[in-house]
Amino acid sequence: MRLIISTAAVLLLGACQVSKDDANDSVSVTYNEDVAENTLADVGNTAEDVAGDVANGVDAAGERLQNVDVDVDTNTQDNNAQ
Repeated sequence: MRLIISTAAVLLLGACQVSKDDANDSVSVTYNEDVAENTLADVGNTAEDVAGDVANGVDAAGERLQNVDVDVDTNTQDNNAQ
């Protein structure tokens, strides 16, 4: 939950533009909605790419596991006994 809140705060801060006017000794902060939307879209695309990579890795691991041949010897007799 904290991660979601902190991520949202970072996205909001990233969309803020700060400008300083030395002549009037003032600072203005504006929120650029376009920047916020673009950043959010980039984050969504990155998450989608990461999820796709994870899914591909899981599929590849599953295929390798299906190709494993294991022989189990269930003979309980000791072949070395004399």
